[in-house]
Amino acid sequence: MKSPLLQFTENGIFCEQANVYLDPWKNVDKALITHGHADHSRWGNKSYISHFDNIPIMKHRLGDINVSGVNYNESFTINNVKFSFHPAGHIPGSSQIRVEHKGEVWVFTGDYKLQHDGISVPFEPIQSHSFITECTFGLPAFKWRPQEEVFTDINEWWQQNKAVGKTSVLFGYSLGKAQRIIKHLDTSIGKIYTHAAVENLNEVLREQIALPETIRITKETDKKEIAGNIIIAPPSAHGTVWLRKFAPFVTATASGWMAFRGARRRRAIDKGFVLSDHCDWQELLTAIKATGCEKVIATHGYADIFSRYLNTLGYDARTEATQYEGENLDAKEESEVNE
Repeated sequence: MKSPLLQFTENGIFCEQANVYLDPWKNVDKALITHGHADHSRWGNKSYISHFDNIPIMKHRLGDINVSGVNYNESFTINNVKFSFHPAGHIPGSSQIRVEHKGEVWVFTGDYKLQHDGISVPFEPIQSHSFITECTFGLPAFKWRPQEEVFTDINEWWQQNKAVGKTSVLFGYSLGKAQRIIKHLDTSIGKIYTHAAVENLNEVLREQIALPETIRITKETDKKEIAGNIIIAPPSAHGTVWLRKFAPFVTATASGWMAFRGARRRRAIDKGFVLSDHCDWQELLTAIKATGCEKVIATHGYADIFSRYLNTLGYDARTEATQYEGENLDAKEESEVNE
């Protein structure tokens, strides 16, 4: 029986014909990487290939690695297998990976979203026979509002907090979400202060995207100068000694999980903004339809529910287990919290 072009193994998603892995979760010789989040881009592989814009991110997070870059829509061949990277719209430098061999085409999305965030190259649908999709928010209950409305709410929240003399603290992942937030803040309200984990990545990404001025918080930063302004920090900064010294403040989290009732209360957050770097239910369905695919493999998230629904639509859909985390706390950020 012919092996599938992409196989799910204990090391990760494997293309046997080319002897390469896509976003492997164990160390391998050659890894093709969709984006820089720690669950998809891990240290320890002998060599890496990724989009050029993702290389500075990978080097910042992984150190001195053997990595080469490709542009979007640029094809390259490994042992008669044709590969190319295409925009995923997830975070800056994020890609889908197209794999073609003997007329058969697979697309691995990594993580992706359809809503344009203003900092990432927008998602590009790619025709394929088989489509590997995350489904972090693969439930009909998840339906995102236009981001313009969400940022109007965020800026109004900041303005209200400032009016009563309180600092606004907004949590978002240091890679991608934080820069998306910063890009759309109304700087006429005040200044933007950043946790070191966020500012370190701001410095990397300013080479690619235009961001408003931000001020790194250091040991010398005076609490009085921050009052009434806004702090952008990773979720792991919540409840720390680092944060408590900036009281009085009001906290908020920007995450797709804020769509769940009780999520804000469970996280002991004052305010929740529903803002995700992943597709909602309808965006997943739209993306899959646009590929013209016949087979769908659903991975991290609500994979069982989502694949069952796809089968009712006539797709040949199944699930596979991975070690990707979707929109959960990036383990790397845990180690950055005290920077």
